[in-house]
Amino acid sequence: MKKILLFGAVLFMSTPIFAQMKLIKKLLSNQKDTTRSASFLPVPSFGYSQETGLQFGVGAIYSFYIDRKDTTNRSSNFSTTATYSTKRSYNFSLFGDVWTKGNRYHILEEIRFKKLPFSFYGLGNNTKAADEDKLIQQLIKLNFDLEKNTAKNAYTGVSVGFEDYAFDDKNPGGILDSGKNILDKDGGHVLYVGLSQSYDTRNSNNYPTKGFFGRVTYQYAPNVFGGQNFEGSKIGLNLRNFWRLGNRFVLGAQGIYNNVLSQNTPFYLLPQLGNDEIMRGYYSGRYRDKNLLALQAELRYRYNNRFGAVIFAGAGTVWGISEFSVDNFKPNLGGGLRYFFDPAKGLSIRIDYGIGEKRPAEKRQSGLYISLAEAF
Repeated sequence: MKKILLFGAVLFMSTPIFAQMKLIKKLLSNQKDTTRSASFLPVPSFGYSQETGLQFGVGAIYSFYIDRKDTTNRSSNFSTTATYSTKRSYNFSLFGDVWTKGNRYHILEEIRFKKLPFSFYGLGNNTKAADEDKLIQQLIKLNFDLEKNTAKNAYTGVSVGFEDYAFDDKNPGGILDSGKNILDKDGGHVLYVGLSQSYDTRNSNNYPTKGFFGRVTYQYAPNVFGGQNFEGSKIGLNLRNFWRLGNRFVLGAQGIYNNVLSQNTPFYLLPQLGNDEIMRGYYSGRYRDKNLLALQAELRYRYNNRFGAVIFAGAGTVWGISEFSVDNFKPNLGGGLRYFFDPAKGLSIRIDYGIGEKRPAEKRQSGLYISLAEAF
């Protein structure tokens, strides 16, 4: 990897100045590519933390049309992230979103391998920062969905998935050891089969300016591996709607609900509040429980074809072990900037900053996110 990065740097430095200027001009041009050609964007990744050490790698997104002649054919996208650190942590992910000719079939895939540190705070909607327990998580995750167009704007699908977890507790005697109702503390395996139904009237799958999207999923995990491994069901609901407000503004709204039905749910399979897509500003996994409900709205401003900005706000909660109450909803709000590297397809690089609640004797929760594509 180091040799590849070095080669890339030398190659760029040796590129004639006029070629670099041509590339910069293209990246800042306000014109859309109407040829429906494929696009590819690599993004280098560097970082440092005490847990991982020096971290380096690359992220990339490749977007194309399976049928370039059909202007109704939605764009297919593959995105990947690959990082490695000096303390031997790693993260590899590959996400695919493919639309076949005539949008007759929709294929989703996720492949993920990682070994990364993360913080566990216990279960429920009222965990404390003082209970932070530092763990090392190893994960293998494979998931594939195939959906078929069965009626106008409607897709019915099947799915299969496999997940394998292993944990190394760096602070024995912490909340992972002492907490109640925490199952399968060393990790385990789970195999899913599932069904899905969606309804989609959006005018774009990347940057919609109008339309509705709704998807309900059901996954069942049979008792394949025995022991404390998960056996039960997971239900998910994802609703979105978009309204165009003039030429430059779009209002988007989203609601999600996730539920686990089981008598033996491992802590790592419980729905988690907060990530770079919804409830931005909360550390993913700070709050986790058997049920999750979250709502958000986002006002998007498109200055021109290349640049934009957003403001967002939302609320969410988890419950099951904790009691459900409207008073337990946690707020979030924030804003961000957008650079559209492929204006025709509506594909962007986004930088978002979100803030959440401030609990007694704790700092206000917040998060900075740099991601590819819109949050929803």
